[in-house]
Amino acid sequence: MNIRLEQPKDYREVENLTREAFWNVYRPGCTEHYVLNQYRTNSDFIPELDLVMEKDNQIIGHVMFSKAELMLDDGRRVPSWTFGPICIHPNYKRKGYGLKLLQFALEKARKMGIGFLCMEGNIAFYKHAGFDLASKRNIHYHAEPKDAEVPYFLAQELIPGWLKENGITEATYCPPKCYFVADEHPEAFEAYEATFPKKVKAFQEGQLPQFCQSCGMPLTRIEDCGTNADGSTNFDYCQYCYKDGKFLQECTMDEMIEHCAQFVDEVNKQMPKSMTKEEYKQMMRGFFPMLKRWRK
Repeated sequence: MNIRLEQPKDYREVENLTREAFWNVYRPGCTEHYVLNQYRTNSDFIPELDLVMEKDNQIIGHVMFSKAELMLDDGRRVPSWTFGPICIHPNYKRKGYGLKLLQFALEKARKMGIGFLCMEGNIAFYKHAGFDLASKRNIHYHAEPKDAEVPYFLAQELIPGWLKENGITEATYCPPKCYFVADEHPEAFEAYEATFPKKVKAFQEGQLPQFCQSCGMPLTRIEDCGTNADGSTNFDYCQYCYKDGKFLQECTMDEMIEHCAQFVDEVNKQMPKSMTKEEYKQMMRGFFPMLKRWRK
């Protein structure tokens, strides 16, 4: 086994590996390979932590790191870091390779002076590398209410005392903008995706919650989804917002929030604590700017 820096000659192989590793894991299909493709020339990219793992002269794993930010309540923004995508070839999963790659990368990051990491992932795996819920450190996820304990939002202080030394007792994590490149440039992403062998998108157990990127409706089945112009399933938007490649309502974000607010009683059936109509609208005002249709 060998861990080394990624080289230009590895790019396509690593992107294909990333696509294979992430397909239908966190969502129907995946975009992580395109994020990687676009990220290497981004100023947030950390080339010293762009690592591949080899076994028998074959690349079986990859991880990349990025600069990020923590936003404090007083408006200050403090530089922070994140990592991902990290992947292992499906044939080598659950054999300890992913943990070895991550531990190697974390130690290198620590020596470089990287003090604090936030990331999104499964705590059942990442706890073995020292990660815990970010909410335990009063670090909030940008797309969730501040009092929410987000089970997939994790953090680790690589350098003990880093938060205290930087005067951080509470903050909101701002992920790198380039992580959303596939959403911001869907046509470019589709053109890039078309250069790979065709794969079938599907909902499956263990994926992160999926929401309509227009109205926030949960998407759990093919029947919930809208359709593209060619009649294929659109996994971004629900059947009530999107059909045959077009939005069914031309409206502003505020108008959509007002429309959705009338269904607060139905939403409350799924919530541990009921909300008033105004509380629900306030929650949507925080959530909707993160949705693909309204993201600026």
